[in-house]
Amino acid sequence: MSEYVFTSESVTEGHPDKICDQISDAILDALLSQDPDSRVACETVVNTGLCLLTGEITSKAKVDYIKIARKVIKSIGYEGSRAGGFDSNSCAILIALDEQSPDIAQGVDDADDNNDDIKNNIGAGDQGIMFGYACDETPELMPLPICLAHRLSRQLAKVRHENILNYLLPDGKTQVSINYKNGEPESINTILISTQHTAAVDGIHNEKEVREKIRKDLWEHVVIPATNDLRIKSSLQATRFLVNPTGKFVVGGPQGDAGLTGRKIIVDTYGGYARHGGGAFSGKDPTKVDRSAAYAARYVAKSIVKAKLAKKAEVQLSYAIGVANPISIMVDTFGTSNIPQDTLISIVKDNFDLRPASILEKFDLKNLPKKMGGDFFIKTASYGHFGREDINLPWENVEDISEKLKKSINNFL
Repeated sequence: MSEYVFTSESVTEGHPDKICDQISDAILDALLSQDPDSRVACETVVNTGLCLLTGEITSKAKVDYIKIARKVIKSIGYEGSRAGGFDSNSCAILIALDEQSPDIAQGVDDADDNNDDIKNNIGAGDQGIMFGYACDETPELMPLPICLAHRLSRQLAKVRHENILNYLLPDGKTQVSINYKNGEPESINTILISTQHTAAVDGIHNEKEVREKIRKDLWEHVVIPATNDLRIKSSLQATRFLVNPTGKFVVGGPQGDAGLTGRKIIVDTYGGYARHGGGAFSGKDPTKVDRSAAYAARYVAKSIVKAKLAKKAEVQLSYAIGVANPISIMVDTFGTSNIPQDTLISIVKDNFDLRPASILEKFDLKNLPKKMGGDFFIKTASYGHFGREDINLPWENVEDISEKLKKSINNFL
């Protein structure tokens, strides 16, 4: 496949599913800040005028769930006359939370393969497969389509929060299609932005004129700032630019679509460019390998690419509930490495401890919410969990381990 087009999407913090992810992670942050051993699986549902918190939580922490949910909804921008049927001050908030099953708890607290090594005493919080990926297409070692889609979404939210485009409302989506040639990004094929807006824009009521006004403003205030430092540039002549293709986007947020935690797993990861194990992240405490092992898999993959052992790397991990050691570890470099696959897997096993307790310790996942003032996981709940340069994520810090990999390669060749 020498020439092809690959597409990824992102969504803004005001998208209904992302509202839910942020509320679930804000609750997780609050619980871990008081009790680092909290066991949390918090799911959020939103619809017109309604927010439901459900799931399983076992914790010594005392938190006001309703207050947390309202704070998140308000911070996104759903308040007052512009809330569109989902006002942070008046929406109903229902709570239906149970405690974690003791059958699950005993497997985490006392692993099946425990021994004298204390890190073997903590088992995985569930079975499952997790993938991590990295490539050299961008400085963040992420695929360009998802990287650019997130840039556009962040900038779209920025100009709304800063009142640069005061007609914008919280809900929005972006989509980027990249032309590839011989496996390398060549140019930007299409940029699509769907953004919620007020019915009238700067006194304009005609639907066609409103869309043209929004299109012009988004190119100037969103697309150009989000792409001006890229090697591959966008232009109105060469790049197809679509804005609100249905004609208008006035009814949005939970009034337009119900939202649910964990429904944007491809947005959260690699934009479909790499495989996904199926498990969501938000609202889950780090004993759940859906989250922590996916972070570890990204750490391994990024380290391999940073060390220039491959141009692309995908890492698969698998776990059994209540068992500490991974069931399997697989590395695929898609023909971009001169190192045999079995050798690369041996290098990974020799340099990375992928037991849940070791992942928790390496990234300090239980304590980061408190250290970060009660706001850590919520920052990952919008605009992706990987390749972020706007926040400090421990699984993205691979400088030291990549240097170690460069040196260790000689022991295997």
